[in-house]
Amino acid sequence: MKMKNKNIKIALIVMGVTTLASCSKIKDFGDTNVNPAAITSPTTYAILTNVESGINQSTGIWPFAYDNSASAWIQHVSEQQYPSEGLYDVTVSYYGFGAYTNSLLNLKTIIDKSSVPDEIAAARILTQYIYWNITDNLGDIPYSQAFNSKTPAYDKQEDIYKGMIAELKAAKNQILNNGSLKGDILNNNNALLWKKFANSLRAMMAIQLTKKYPAASDYAATEFKAAIADGVIESNADNIRLGFIGGNFKNPYWADFDGARDNGESTTMYNLLNGLSDGRQAAFGTSTVAVPFGIKEASINSFIKNNPTWSHKLAPAFRKDTSSVYLLTASQLYLARAEAASRGWTAEDKTAMLKAGVNASFDQWTLTPPPASYFTQPALVLDGSNDIKKISEQAWLASYPNGKAAWNIYRRTGFPALTNAPDPLNPAHSTIPRRYTFTPASVSTSSEYNLNAANVAAAVARLGGAADTPEAKVWWDQ
Repeated sequence: MKMKNKNIKIALIVMGVTTLASCSKIKDFGDTNVNPAAITSPTTYAILTNVESGINQSTGIWPFAYDNSASAWIQHVSEQQYPSEGLYDVTVSYYGFGAYTNSLLNLKTIIDKSSVPDEIAAARILTQYIYWNITDNLGDIPYSQAFNSKTPAYDKQEDIYKGMIAELKAAKNQILNNGSLKGDILNNNNALLWKKFANSLRAMMAIQLTKKYPAASDYAATEFKAAIADGVIESNADNIRLGFIGGNFKNPYWADFDGARDNGESTTMYNLLNGLSDGRQAAFGTSTVAVPFGIKEASINSFIKNNPTWSHKLAPAFRKDTSSVYLLTASQLYLARAEAASRGWTAEDKTAMLKAGVNASFDQWTLTPPPASYFTQPALVLDGSNDIKKISEQAWLASYPNGKAAWNIYRRTGFPALTNAPDPLNPAHSTIPRRYTFTPASVSTSSEYNLNAANVAAAVARLGGAADTPEAKVWWDQ
């Protein structure tokens, strides 16, 4: 992800593990084998605050739901100036791998040092959320040995998924809900909401495996049904979101428009909404002049010059400096349930789940629910004809502006049916990327190719392609 705003200063307690320092005076040196500066009793709730408010994919969690590269690839948005990601620039670096020495290490400190079960459970759940995003973006990654070796093996993605789902179950079962949780700015110290978050993540992970486990009797369907039974997000009041306080801690969508104004509403997004007479256009854009996607800089500059009322990403009311970033929502869960029912995984009513998902999406944006006639359009009637396409299109819409979530839907189902960028920067990379690439050895001395060459090579060999390229497919996409 290329962060477009580098100047957010967190107006919160920040206690990152790598920068923690003891405040106690050293009364004596004691045992010479003991490091007097080592942190033995860190303020773990402050570390939780720090991770939840981290400003990039290395240090935090919410930036995984704010992925400008994926948003451009998946045509949620079109780049208004200096187009690169939308033209499949393969030099774009992936920063999420830095989480191993930042947010994941901080969360491990909570898990190892905290005496508060609910706090430990929250850290375990966030750990799996981060791993989920990293493995979806790259493929095989260090998981089981991540902090046990200087050169950890790269687990197979299949094993990572099963490990994440198992860990989320265990974390959910650890929660006591005894009022001891604090420092949690994501879920406002609501332990029961952490249970729903864990269960909802399990459901979304399970639905991501439809290519590998399609049958109702398979692992994915079994885990999906178990997650739903345990209780997932069903109301926008329980959406997992990070609220911003403004001031020195501003919403990143607001920051995008504080000068540069880099992204516009894509023609793909606008055309789908317009074709359905979908009222979400009032929230998703600012005009009916959608911005073409994937065109070279000279062409986009000409378009912007000739179309001063071009549609920006998000209406002003939804990109205030105090607006929220959503990690997981009721609409996403309901639409996953509609798909599961359509696949025969559950006995739920697929049409009822679809309607609930669409209505929750409208409500999330404080819009009037669509009229009954909206659901009688051929593109929404689930009659056994292209049901997965219809549900996936709605899931793609409901995930906006979370480009990573929409990218997962497209890679897994092939819907919406997207066309490639007209003007790719490199003819060798002319299709919508299927993954990020590992940082090349020539770009950074801390690249895995330099530090853990044999294991990253083994991971690359298991990709659905000949090399570490954007076109290669991760395991669940093969």
